[in-house]
Amino acid sequence: MGTTTDVCVIYNACAGSGKAAQRLRRLRRVLGAGADFRPTAGRGHAAELARVAAEEGFPIVAAAGGDGTVHEVANGLLRSRRPDVTLAVLPLGSANDYAHSLGLSADWWERHDREVRPAPVDVGVAREPGGRETFFLNNIGIGLTGAVALESESVPLRGLARYMVGLMRTLCYRFDHPRMTVTLDGATRTDPTLALTFGIGKREGNFQLVPKAELDDGLFDYVHATALTRRGLLRLLPGGVRGRLPADFPCLRQGRCRGGAVLSEAPLVAHTDGEFFCKPDQDVRRVEIAILERRLSVLRRVSPAL
Repeated sequence: MGTTTDVCVIYNACAGSGKAAQRLRRLRRVLGAGADFRPTAGRGHAAELARVAAEEGFPIVAAAGGDGTVHEVANGLLRSRRPDVTLAVLPLGSANDYAHSLGLSADWWERHDREVRPAPVDVGVAREPGGRETFFLNNIGIGLTGAVALESESVPLRGLARYMVGLMRTLCYRFDHPRMTVTLDGATRTDPTLALTFGIGKREGNFQLVPKAELDDGLFDYVHATALTRRGLLRLLPGGVRGRLPADFPCLRQGRCRGGAVLSEAPLVAHTDGEFFCKPDQDVRRVEIAILERRLSVLRRVSPAL
């Protein structure tokens, strides 16, 4: 990225369990005094800062933090309707799932890598009947993975360890299979459902659930766990970590689609990029999911052959 006055850096100083301060100092040295650094003041603030930065004319708006900061900054840019603005991801968080799919190392911005350059990527959008909607870059997780995100909020660990603890708590306290009617590209079926993920990126909470997902193919890769037992889920965990879920495991559907909808008999818990779209006390029972092809420009590692 180099030293420039054309970068607005929106940063979360509490990212990575509060261990981001040293890396932020290095980032300031690399980008130089001309880069505009703007701290977030709480949940939702990064989206507003990004919208304002785009409208002020910054050609690059960077999200320095974890997946939550990236999610908010992307939403701000998309709501600004400035298609010429490029998002830069500076990973300072615990999981950094989206940075992984972009091919970015933790310190890529120090290396002046010529293979990191702007490229268009797909964006997901989730909507509920009340009219509320949010964009997402990496994934939406409904059911178990949403519950894991809920349980992980209070875990004082980083990376995979944090989500493993959240998963164990979920297995004990939130393991449920409400009946859901799931529509994928017009095909509908009703099943007891433990979890459903629509992925654009490859990882969800450090688990490689959809390792073949592409950021710009106009498709979601999905994983739908129906009446999966605790024992069956535990058998799948090693493959989920390594990106090797079996193709023919009972109660597990996998594939690709352009969008879909979920109608649940029970209130839904769902996250988008690790940020909650709905919690059970909101009583959201229907969510529609669609993909917007190549809607956002993002700095990513791109092979010279492409």
